[in-house]
Amino acid sequence: MTELAEPKRARGRPRKTEDERDDGNRRQALISAAAQLFHRKGYDATSTREIAALVGMQPGSPFYHFDNKQDLLLAVMVEGMKQASQRQTTACADLPDDLPPREQLRALIRNQFDVLLGPDSDFIPVMLYEWRSLNGEQRQTITQIKDDYEAAWTPVLQALHVSGQLQAPVQLARLMIFGALNWAVQWYQPPAETATKPTPKAKQKSPPRASLDDLTDAALALFLRDPT
Repeated sequence: MTELAEPKRARGRPRKTEDERDDGNRRQALISAAAQLFHRKGYDATSTREIAALVGMQPGSPFYHFDNKQDLLLAVMVEGMKQASQRQTTACADLPDDLPPREQLRALIRNQFDVLLGPDSDFIPVMLYEWRSLNGEQRQTITQIKDDYEAAWTPVLQALHVSGQLQAPVQLARLMIFGALNWAVQWYQPPAETATKPTPKAKQKSPPRASLDDLTDAALALFLRDPT
């Protein structure tokens, strides 16, 4: 009786299934969906079932990628800081080498407003709103990434301090500047002709609508003295 030959093994690594090839995309989709829901509803009010449903996945599927909802929150914040750092690096790379420090700060502030208020701006507000939902180790991770991001501002602020345009101590000024800029996510309304989201009725008078360029000009006028 003739023995059947054993099937030849495929060379190299085993071919991935369709689900395995899509793992990275599914993980990223979960992070984006979580950012949207955490921003709109809040971390505590959002379930992993809702996040999975938003991307068309089974209720338990997020736990294939993340141990728990808190780990997913961390991933949202890390992704937000990653995107912010990439945008800032690109913005700084396009600046002329001889650009005055005041204009360098303008570019940094304008980019920060893009990060906070521009398209796909769910990530950073989640970090600002939901910081306390992280554990101590996770907070250290985000703090290190945030410190690296803000470090690019220090040489610019130092140059402005030397010129007398920035009077406050550099490190204290940096903290206060970021605090002021980041708070814009609480009150900012885009110009009426470009507004895309309904604005809830406020009991008090609403802040004036302004473009991101308008906000940048106002921030510079607030933080810096006119050059002498």
